Amino acid sequence: MLRYLTAGESHGPALTAIIEGLPAGLALPEDYVNRQLARRQGGYGRGSRMRIEQDRVRFLAGVRGGFTLGSPVALYIENRDWASWQEIMDPGAAARLDQRVVTRPRPGHADLAGALKYGHRDIRNVLERASARETAARVAAGSVARRLLEELGIEIIGHVVRIGPVAAPELDLIREMPSAPPGGAGKGLDEAEKEGGCGPGRPGGSPGVDLRRLREILDASPVYCLHRETAEAMMREIDRAREAGDSLGGVFEIRVYGLPPGLGSYVHWDRRLDGRLAGALMSIQAIKGVEIGLGFAGAALPGSQVHDEIFYSRERGFYRRTNRAGGLEGGVTNGEPLIVRAAMKPIPTLYKPLRSVDLISKEPFTASVERSDVCAVPAACVVGEAVVAWELAAACVEKFGGDTLQEMKANYQQYLDYLKSRIW
Repeated sequence: MLRYLTAGESHGPALTAIIEGLPAGLALPEDYVNRQLARRQGGYGRGSRMRIEQDRVRFLAGVRGGFTLGSPVALYIENRDWASWQEIMDPGAAARLDQRVVTRPRPGHADLAGALKYGHRDIRNVLERASARETAARVAAGSVARRLLEELGIEIIGHVVRIGPVAAPELDLIREMPSAPPGGAGKGLDEAEKEGGCGPGRPGGSPGVDLRRLREILDASPVYCLHRETAEAMMREIDRAREAGDSLGGVFEIRVYGLPPGLGSYVHWDRRLDGRLAGALMSIQAIKGVEIGLGFAGAALPGSQVHDEIFYSRERGFYRRTNRAGGLEGGVTNGEPLIVRAAMKPIPTLYKPLRSVDLISKEPFTASVERSDVCAVPAACVVGEAVVAWELAAACVEKFGGDTLQEMKANYQQYLDYLKSRIW
């Protein structure tokens, strides 16, 4: 069983995480995790705190000489802003609890509900933990899971498809019409899929997608969008929102390649992988909707245009010409690329504050303003990659087990051989 817990406040000393269930022998350099942490802090529209933190992870336990030991892995991410908040956030009795008290709940945050639930008169006790700062620890944990998936030939890529009213050209899930070249160079994501594909005919095999090239395009995009013209329009929209003291939400998409059929289960509700993925994505701060494959669009179509027909050839085994299901059927991966999207609401902390009511005096006020972003959809995409990686790695650990990476990979290969015997 693969599991983890995080702890830490936004302005506390550090964020921490403990991971249990990793096999021994997994190569896990700190720089691998640090790259994902840096991506989470990037993206056009982020606030000033991103220039302060520059997150880096330290392994405190469970790793020696760059490899996991099979024991719990402890992660530590220092909050550099702690120096400015030490007197106020001190865990001990010396904490200045009378300083920077927040009594004005902000609409759209956990402020009021959290204060009522836990009996806090100072809303800072709520916002410090409810803050999206917590996602740095989740990205660190998810990066560890991602490293494990790579050993099994499973690759993840995420990209932003909408910010506010600006949407990227829709990627063709049917894969019968090639998409426009992203950023004006290279092949579109679905065009590459059409040429290579990845299905149960080649379980766990090469996805036929130039992921390295796509990652280069995304790294060069300030909003992590594959389409250059759309990215420029997104940045203009963010600038307009900043000038108006407003904020923007959007949608990101995550695709996973190399997944074998058979992860997850249909036999119990809590083992269905689609439910676990949706729950993980919905647990990210500000995410208000999740869809898989055609998602909500499929509700408006007849069944003949929603379901993926199954074909067979001796060369390819079982395969499909479409992937409207997004790689999941009945809560189980079917060997096609996993395609999930998540919708993020606009950040509720506005520099043109909304109206609220003081928690103590009950008098009307404009809501308190904490340092905030204008748009964090690109960062949320990175967090989304991390939580998706975690759920998929957990499903792999459940199915293939093993106390060492070598044992787990041997079990995985045995399963692939079994699939091939069933297909051919």
